[in-house]
Amino acid sequence: GLPPIRAPSPGRRGARRRRNVSLVMKLLVIEDNPDIVANLFAYLEPMGYELDVARNGLGGLAQAAAGSYDAIVLDLTLPGLDGLDVARRLRKDFRRPTPILMLTARDTIADKVTGFESGADDYLVKPFSLVELEIRLKALMRRSHGLNLSSAVSYADVSFDPDTLEATRAGKPLQLTPTGYKLLSALLREAPKLVRREDLEREVWGNDPPDSDALRTHIHALRSALDKPFPVPLLKTHPGIGYRLVSPDAG
Repeated sequence: GLPPIRAPSPGRRGARRRRNVSLVMKLLVIEDNPDIVANLFAYLEPMGYELDVARNGLGGLAQAAAGSYDAIVLDLTLPGLDGLDVARRLRKDFRRPTPILMLTARDTIADKVTGFESGADDYLVKPFSLVELEIRLKALMRRSHGLNLSSAVSYADVSFDPDTLEATRAGKPLQLTPTGYKLLSALLREAPKLVRREDLEREVWGNDPPDSDALRTHIHALRSALDKPFPVPLLKTHPGIGYRLVSPDAG
C-alpha cells in the first residue's frame, strides 16, 4: 500500500517547493479527521496553496456550492452527509463542475466505480502519500482548465456544449463529471468512428495518465448517465481496443 500521510519537515526544502509552484490552487477540504486536515495544511500551505476546510458533509456542500475553488478534497465518510451524497448533490442540484478528489479507505473496483458515478474525478485510498495527492490535484486542475473546446458537438440524439457544460440526450440533461464531459466530447467529435483507448487517455489526461482502471471506471460512469436511462444504448465497447458511439439507425 501507499505510505501513511505525514507532514514534511520545515526548512529550506519547503522553501524550494514553494518557488516551484507556478499556479496557486484554492482548495476546499471536506474532512472530519483533524489529523488529516492538519497534515494537508502543513504540507500544502507552505507551498502557496490556499485552503478552506469543512468538518461535515452539509457544511462542505454549502461551501462548495457557494465558493469558487480549483478543486475539492472530499472524504467519503463524513458526519451528516457522506461524501458520495455531497458529490451527487454538488453535480446534480448545484451543477458545479469543480474537480473532486475523493479520499477513502475503500479500495475495491466497485467502490471506485461508485465514487466516479457519484461525481468524483479522482480517487485516493487511505493511507496516502501527500506527494501523490498534490500531483493528482495539479493534474485535475490542468484537465479542468483544458475543458474549454471550440464549439458544441452532437451525434444521434446526444449533444454537448462545452461553453455551458450542457449535455443532453433526447432533450434530457445528462449529469457528468468534468472528465465525463471530456470523454463524451471526444467520442462525439469522432462518432461513429472508433476512438482508441490510448487516444482517449491522451485526450483526457495528456501526459498525466492515472492508473489502468481509471479510463474503464470513467467510461462505466459515462455509460450509466448516457445509456442506462434510455431504451437504446449508444456507447459501444471494443474490448482491448477502444470505444465509439453508434446510432440506433446504423443497425
